Amino acid sequence: MRLVIRKDFEAVSYHVAKYVKERIKEFAPTATKPFVLGLPTGSSPVGVYRNLVKFHQAGELSFQHIITFNMDEYVGLPRDHPESYHSFMWSNLFKHVDIVPENVHILDGNATDLDLECQRYEEKIASVGGIELFLGGIGPDGHIAFNEPGSSLNSRTRVKTLAYDTIVANARFFDNDITKVPNLALTVGVATVMDAREVCIIITGAHKALALAKCIEEGVNHMWTVSAIQLHPRGMVVCDEDATLELHVKTVNYFKSIEKVHEQLIGSDNVGLQGGVRSWRGGAESTYHQ
Repeated sequence: MRLVIRKDFEAVSYHVAKYVKERIKEFAPTATKPFVLGLPTGSSPVGVYRNLVKFHQAGELSFQHIITFNMDEYVGLPRDHPESYHSFMWSNLFKHVDIVPENVHILDGNATDLDLECQRYEEKIASVGGIELFLGGIGPDGHIAFNEPGSSLNSRTRVKTLAYDTIVANARFFDNDITKVPNLALTVGVATVMDAREVCIIITGAHKALALAKCIEEGVNHMWTVSAIQLHPRGMVVCDEDATLELHVKTVNYFKSIEKVHEQLIGSDNVGLQGGVRSWRGGAESTYHQ
């Protein structure tokens, strides 16, 4: 697992957006080989989406051959409600880029049969060959998507009752009135996220520092569902300095030193997007992979 530390929210957002752009370009998607991207909502990815839109407007990134799957959606909230995740995604990203509407997949929180909707979502992901890169954010309690503390690490897309802390945290989007926040949501499971060929988690702010510490310095724990990323062969966490406040100093220094070694001794041109070393500066091929 990689931990990338940047100065602040803006720097984190730019780093992740640039990473997504480069991964897509490296993949070279086509109509018959689309890039499948998993996407989050909430405050964490807003800056990432803003930068992705800028890349598109500058002619550096196309979404024409990208298929997306969102992490979650509230149950019972009208699709056109300003706080539905459908509205969020179209307002912050989709309406600003050239994505094909049929390639956008968001769970239907108003489906007649919610369990069947979740089952079909899993089947649709499988039908396109799985997710190449899943972006995610977390809550202060370390939940990923709406996989609240105590969720099974083998969980799949399902109906989930929201924890009171999550309802309180999301009240800021509903006029700070917790009675307006839906109590149920549809969410991809922890295993659904971890099945992606690569996972990138965005963690910013001092209020998420404890969750980051639990994720990085302690073991895998279903009470901190983001910690499942420790088991992923291509997992990456990108955080800001504020989010490192609960980490040991030597932990922060260790991960920063890895980047410094790559930049100063190996050379950034010889480091792959996912952290593996392509070759030494002298040209000798290396089979080392982080």
